[in-house]
Order: sequence, then C-alpha cells, then structure tokens
Amino acid sequence: MPNKNLKTALLIILVLLFFTTLFAPGSKAYPKLNPMPWENTTISVYIDDRNLPEHYSPSYMAQIESALEYWSNGGNGQLDYNPDFVIVEEEDADILIMWVENLEEDAGAPEGVAGFARPYEIDGKYKRVEIVLEVGNYQGYAWKQYGDTTMRELATHEIGHALGLGHSNDKDDIMYPSYEQKDEANPILLEATRPFLIVAIVIASLLILYHGAGWLHSRNRREKIEEEVFGRKEK
Repeated sequence: MPNKNLKTALLIILVLLFFTTLFAPGSKAYPKLNPMPWENTTISVYIDDRNLPEHYSPSYMAQIESALEYWSNGGNGQLDYNPDFVIVEEEDADILIMWVENLEEDAGAPEGVAGFARPYEIDGKYKRVEIVLEVGNYQGYAWKQYGDTTMRELATHEIGHALGLGHSNDKDDIMYPSYEQKDEANPILLEATRPFLIVAIVIASLLILYHGAGWLHSRNRREKIEEEVFGRKEK
C-alpha cells in the first residue's frame, strides 16, 4: 500500500509540473524589435517585379499581397498599431520586397535562411526596410522551387520583422523562426500543366461513368437471366 501511495503522489507531481511548465508566464515570450518602428501607420511598399530570378513564379505576387493583407487585418495580434499598406512603383518606398534564386549562393546567407528583412533605422524609427526572399533551396543535391504556400509564409514572416516584431517561441505563431514547404508543387509547372490535368480528370470521370454504367447493365442482365432460370428470389 505505501508503494502504491508513493506512485500516485509521484504521478500527481509530474502532472502538476507538466501543466506548470505548459502555462507558466513567459513560456510564450514575445520580444519586439521595435514596438512603433514607423513614423506613420501608412507604409508604402515596392514589389520588385523587374529584377527577377530564373525560377520566379508570377503567382508569388499574390502571396505578397495576401501577406500584406494578413498584417493590415491585425496579423497575429502582437502589433501595437494597425498598418495601412500602399503598393507603389517607386523603388524608394518604405518597404522594398525582392526575390533571388537562392540566398546562400546569391547573398551568402547561412544555410536554412529562406528570407531576411534588413531595416535602416534613424533615431529609433525605420526609414526603409529591404526584404529579400529566395524562390527555392537545395534538398540534398537537388534544388527545389518553393510553392505558393511556402512563399506566402516566408513573406508574412519577413513583413512581420519589417513591422517591428521579433521571433516568437510559439511554434504556432507566424513569427516562429522556421518554415515548412507545405506544398511541394512547382507553381510554374502546375500552371503550365493545368489544362492537361483538367482534360485527364474529365477523361477519367467519363471512363468511371462508362464502366459503372456497364457494370450496372451487366448486373441487371445477370439478375434477369437468373430469374428466368431459377425463378424469382424470395426477399
């Protein structure tokens, strides 16, 4: 009996320690690089669609717009202000967003870095932030292009830095310092093969309907023959 009570007490202590650690204050600390980095909440953004790497996908532009919309709608709830983005054609905009083929090769970035935001600060305020995103990286010896979901998350993360946020230690937060290639489909290849995929789906659907109708016809004919030979079955 004492051993049983001891085991129960140890189990209770372990459970309490688990929940204490899980919900302890500061377990999801959120450092901010600069709580109010910009002079104004209206922020101009220039997206460089001229100096593009070889494997740039036109669908990436929509991912940038989606990332900007995410933050203008409140983002992850950690901003102390509500940014209002204006996309402009001037390269001297507040935020400049550009792409390179691969950051390790083109910018000498450490392995695993898929994007970075570089702020230029004067008297505690951002005057300009340059965001550089790569369009792919090496997986083993093979280079692989990022899909749209990955690009959207990379852009959203780096724009968060441009708005003054640091890294979060909450793995569910967009500012957690990691990324996953959630969609492996090459957006350029997907766009080029979309008509063929649609045709293939239509043909496959027609074949399924044809064979399904044939199977039903054969079954009905077999049941009719069985009925003629053996008589009507009792149900």
